[in-house]
Amino acid sequence: MTVTLSCAFPPVAETPAHIELAEQLGFHTAWVYDTPALQLDCWMTLALAAVRTSRIRLGPGVLIPSLRHPMVTASAIAHLVHLAGPERVVVGVGTGFTGRRAMGQKPLRWADMPAHVTVVQQLLLGESVIIDGAVAKMLHWPGQAPARPIVVPWVIGVNGPKGLEVARQLGAGVFTSRPRPGADHRGLASVTLLGFGTVLDDGEDLDSPRVLATAGPGVSVAYHAFLEQRDGRLSTLPNAPRFLELVNELPPESRHLVLHEGHLTALNDIDRQILVGESMRMLPMVATSSELPDRIADLAHSGITEIAFQPMGDIERELRVFAAAAGLSG
Repeated sequence: MTVTLSCAFPPVAETPAHIELAEQLGFHTAWVYDTPALQLDCWMTLALAAVRTSRIRLGPGVLIPSLRHPMVTASAIAHLVHLAGPERVVVGVGTGFTGRRAMGQKPLRWADMPAHVTVVQQLLLGESVIIDGAVAKMLHWPGQAPARPIVVPWVIGVNGPKGLEVARQLGAGVFTSRPRPGADHRGLASVTLLGFGTVLDDGEDLDSPRVLATAGPGVSVAYHAFLEQRDGRLSTLPNAPRFLELVNELPPESRHLVLHEGHLTALNDIDRQILVGESMRMLPMVATSSELPDRIADLAHSGITEIAFQPMGDIERELRVFAAAAGLSG
């Protein structure tokens, strides 16, 4: 079995240039987070990347439906298709672990997700839909947007059985960062793993400052997620009691502001007090250059069809070293 190698980025000012480099190195897809409380706009970032590239697939990974009107989302997808072509566009959508949690809101209900996705898909097909009690349709005439129908693949951001069922219901793939043990991925269009980590330098230890700063944000997000999801796996993580102690010292009404500071990109004050080298072992992409191909093969055998590697720290170094160790060729 083989696995497709892609990459994922927070939308910051340098991201379009990093996506251009990712294309040159041979990565398949560039996913961009929808995290407006933490970084910049995903659609503007994708548009800038589209005009700088010619082959790499582009898509939000993953959109939060509550952040935009369905027509706004449909129009944004159409614009990206216009810039890049339908064969280069993929759309991910999720309930908002980061996009909503970082603003103190609970994720959207899984029961509502099929409707969120379907209404946008129907708009892109050129159909009329009811939104807020009124009939709506993409009225873009020739020259204003690509002709309907606009058909692109969709993936659903999931970490549990409810999300997997929604993906099957919609005929979509899945995008996951922490698949639960024993998760059943059979019958899904694709299974994309958001992979955190770093390729170790020769003789580099897991507790080196560079490894902690580069791979650490990928570990700390598990602490954040397990806490907010009340997942028992939190107790299995190194220094979990100290983590809970520090979190409980924060005012409940603003705790999310501190907890999500630096989310997925940098270590915050709490992260720096709990992460140790041993914590890095939970990330399959923390490996030497000789170990990485076997790690990728193991993930492929487990049912993963795509790895979206998120580089942190020195982004160019991370992309280049990962691509070389994984055997990519531009």
